[in-house]
Amino acid sequence: MSRPTRTETQLLESRALTIGMVGNLFMAMAGIVAAYLSNSQAVLMDGLFSFIGFTAAFLGKRATRNAQRKADKYRPFGYASDEAIFKTFRSLSLLGLVIFAMTSAILNIVGYLNGEPQRQLIFAPMLVYFALVGMTCLILWSFHRRAWIKSGKQSDVLQLEQKAAAFDALITGSAAVGLLGIHAFRDWVLAPIAPIGDSIIVLLLCLSVTLQYYRDFIAGLGELAGVTASPQYIASARRAIRESLRTDGGSLVDLSISKLGRYFTVMVYYDPQRQISAAQIDDLTRQLQADIAKLFEHSEVFVVVSQHGRVLSPG
Repeated sequence: MSRPTRTETQLLESRALTIGMVGNLFMAMAGIVAAYLSNSQAVLMDGLFSFIGFTAAFLGKRATRNAQRKADKYRPFGYASDEAIFKTFRSLSLLGLVIFAMTSAILNIVGYLNGEPQRQLIFAPMLVYFALVGMTCLILWSFHRRAWIKSGKQSDVLQLEQKAAAFDALITGSAAVGLLGIHAFRDWVLAPIAPIGDSIIVLLLCLSVTLQYYRDFIAGLGELAGVTASPQYIASARRAIRESLRTDGGSLVDLSISKLGRYFTVMVYYDPQRQISAAQIDDLTRQLQADIAKLFEHSEVFVVVSQHGRVLSPG
């Protein structure tokens, strides 16, 4: 299958994110209504996750459009950072919601232990909600995954939305199992915790997703900070340019790669082991750019003539 053009990729992303906006808005409204009818904080939290998904899809459309723009006088290094900013903002928003939900659940549990009355859950609206939202999550995951594959697996936004849809389905399914389980055994083994079962489910769900959202946040922050790309990217790039450098006759001194959104900046520190002209360096750069483009569609290669590689500060 041939790699799609940038215009085709942008259309795939825009279409998938539009569907994501509609789906997440539907789930958010369903969550708010079901939470009101059922008195469930877990359902409300699930709906708020979907509302953040709607907001993220809206902002993601703008981020993907900007990421395609070329450098100009306002952004001399291009607009690739918009995608990393979006990833960081989305993960931070989800972490904020998780912390808020955990705090609320803990306060409810403490209140119950201090003798405060708890609202009784109504389970009929939950059944309808979990069925509708579970199916919607699976449909969204399918759309995002298909778009991500058709785009050549290059879009961080679509990959993140695919993961978010899968996590949303997992959260919704876990909440359904937990709440319905508490309802089924409320007069038996779970009788002591049945009044705060909703808060316990919220707490467990938040704990289960915190690590993943934290990792996404750190990954986005790392890209913005210019952290070195993953070792597998560097190893793949070394293999891709090895033959061209061997043909040219010099040796690779060092290689560094940074990732910003879907864009990769590749610095090749090269010892030609002979006198070489600027025109020859330009030709070599174009050849290496073609080699790297087979790995990373959105990339830029710089060749630095050097015997020692990166000059690091002492100490």
